[in-house]
Amino acid sequence: MSRLNRHLALIYAIVFVNGVVLMGFEILGSRILAPGFGNSIFVWGSLIGVFMAGMALGYFLGGWLGDRRQSRGLFALLLLLPGLLILISPYFAFPLVETLADYDLGPRAGPFLACLLVFLLPSIFLGAVSPYAFVLALRDLHSAGQSVGTLYAISTIGSIVGTIGTSFYLILWTGTRASLHLLGLTLILTAICALRVRMR
Repeated sequence: MSRLNRHLALIYAIVFVNGVVLMGFEILGSRILAPGFGNSIFVWGSLIGVFMAGMALGYFLGGWLGDRRQSRGLFALLLLLPGLLILISPYFAFPLVETLADYDLGPRAGPFLACLLVFLLPSIFLGAVSPYAFVLALRDLHSAGQSVGTLYAISTIGSIVGTIGTSFYLILWTGTRASLHLLGLTLILTAICALRVRMR
């Protein structure tokens, strides 16, 4: 395998893992919210809405950063920060949800505020990974469409794996807290791998 192919394979693998963690974290979010707010349509609407808002902001951030600075260290940081937040989330997310539930802000405001505080920042960083990876992977403007399509397809496949794997298996095998630790550690290890991405 050529150096270029190894470079692209590493970026594709990172984007895949990021997709797995993103949707795994969203699925686990319902378990974080459930003790305080149940499993209502408002909980799921808040969870999906906040993740989508975070991803939209992340897409913009990743593209903006990619246009200004291509760096292994910055790429790794975009993975490391959400990895750390997910890793420590059991220690602050559950108490925060319990506190907000005690304030009884209502069936809509309570879970929405909890989602903003717990999930918005990690989802921004997770959303920034794919557009930043696209800038690192792009070698020829004539193949830009294929490059971005391939990256987002791989990211989406990762999200499918993360959704099914987390909801069907991971939670049942390890529980919510251990699953959060596992996803966080996986992303931290992926950040270390990102330091091996070859710059142009």
